[in-house]
Amino acid sequence: MEKIRELVNKPLVAAGLGFVLGLIIGLPILGWGLMPVKWTDAGPQQLREDLQKDYMRMSIESYGINSDDAKAKARWDEFGAQAEEVFNSVLADPSVNPDWAARFINAAQGSVSAIEPNAEAETPVVGEAETSVPAEEKPGISPVTLLAIFCGLTLIIGGALVYILVLRKRKPGASGFSPMQQAVEFNREAEHTDYAAEGQAPPVSQFMTTYMLGDDLYDDSFSIDSPTGEFLGECGVGISDTIGVGDPKKVTAFEVWLFDKNDIQTVTKVLMSEHAYNDPTISQRLASKGEPVLIMPGERILLETATLQLEARVVDVNYGQGALPTNSFLDRLTLELSVWNKPGM
Repeated sequence: MEKIRELVNKPLVAAGLGFVLGLIIGLPILGWGLMPVKWTDAGPQQLREDLQKDYMRMSIESYGINSDDAKAKARWDEFGAQAEEVFNSVLADPSVNPDWAARFINAAQGSVSAIEPNAEAETPVVGEAETSVPAEEKPGISPVTLLAIFCGLTLIIGGALVYILVLRKRKPGASGFSPMQQAVEFNREAEHTDYAAEGQAPPVSQFMTTYMLGDDLYDDSFSIDSPTGEFLGECGVGISDTIGVGDPKKVTAFEVWLFDKNDIQTVTKVLMSEHAYNDPTISQRLASKGEPVLIMPGERILLETATLQLEARVVDVNYGQGALPTNSFLDRLTLELSVWNKPGM
């Protein structure tokens, strides 16, 4: 569940989820279900070839019976550049009355056609002459407008999801990244201790961890391995105690711990804020979890087990501001954890 929460807090992942959900709502639900696109009043140019011929044939037969020049020209114009091609293909049909065809094209084009009326042509049966005439065009929403509406709905839904999942959770004035993302950036920029330059042996393992206000589930742990890949133990930092109420949690103490596979117990020390360290009630209560240590910039805290030594260095500390006592909770804390094998091990 925590991994899912971390993924959702990433802006790109949240935007992707919003886009996919918007597509699902916009296309299958709205576009195909609740508000499907309905094509009406299509002109002859949008019809299949066989239907275009049928339309031209019916137009010729309609004019042969009604002799309505205006409708003949309007129906001819509806074909656009395809009119002559469709008309010529219809003429090849022996069932078309050539006399009606000649009169129709003369009326449609307003000039004398090369087709001469055939007096011997059979007179068509009136009942078969005019099967249907396209209705007058009715105003409606165009497909382009519908597509624009659906795209707009998708963007609105996606934007709303991004706001709900990401933007609404950010603190006013924050950098725009989640506490965990900010912590990763601090870890990347923090300078590791060069123990060789200090005349010490380099550690077997060296880690950087940062807590940021708002990371209520902060609990960083690391595997300690030998240069050959052998598992030696684990170490980590987690929240030990909070102060006050409300979200986000106000952390006043942290636990630094070291586990040695060759030892029967895990060693723990409690790093306390200035307020917690100087408050007898809080200090005594947390003493049961481990030796209390005051958090100070540059402070180095040593933990030892049967075969391992861990040095936790306070790289950076920043107290939070608010209605609580001064220096009572942390806004940010960066620790460097360095682990060695004990001499002779």
